[in-house]
Amino acid sequence: MSDNSPPSPPEQPQPSPSPWAPPATPPGKPQRTGLIVSLAVGGGLVVAGALVALVYSLLDSASDSIALPPARSDAPYSDPYDEEPYDEEPVDEEPVDEAPVEEEPEPVVSGPAAERDVTITKCARDSLIGWQHADLTIVNGSGSPAGYVVFVEFLDAKGSVLTDGIATTDDLAPGASVKVKAQGVGEVPTGTKCRVKQVTRDAM
Repeated sequence: MSDNSPPSPPEQPQPSPSPWAPPATPPGKPQRTGLIVSLAVGGGLVVAGALVALVYSLLDSASDSIALPPARSDAPYSDPYDEEPYDEEPVDEEPVDEAPVEEEPEPVVSGPAAERDVTITKCARDSLIGWQHADLTIVNGSGSPAGYVVFVEFLDAKGSVLTDGIATTDDLAPGASVKVKAQGVGEVPTGTKCRVKQVTRDAM
């Protein structure tokens, strides 16, 4: 080499790599960034289209289910119908037959009027036990069926009451007669007499 050739330029210093710079692509591997971006954009468009179609379908079905109110008729209203008054025909009511009024039974009678219906037919003392009894005949002298209660007293020779007895009968027809017995309780002496104390007649 000649001594007259120009000198070579000085070497420039190489800049140091920045820590925030992306890493260098290793040699021999092609970059796929563009393919990934294209796939992401295409997938987003497909999803957006599906959502729009779904929303449109829902709105369409909802609008069909809502019934529109019926249209008002322009025809004039008709006049109200006037009904003619209805004359009711008088109904002939049949007379009602009143039930016959039953006559009230005669009240309970006690005293001489009822005592006249009772007669003592026998006054005897039982020889075995010494008890006195009176046989009575009752004749219904009233105008309706009646029941009788007869009270009999048994007296000693001085007229003192030793014991008493009762005789009864039910539903004795008017004018009918019946024989009853009034039994005394307790032993009495010989010669005891019988007397009707009270008679009650109850109309049936």
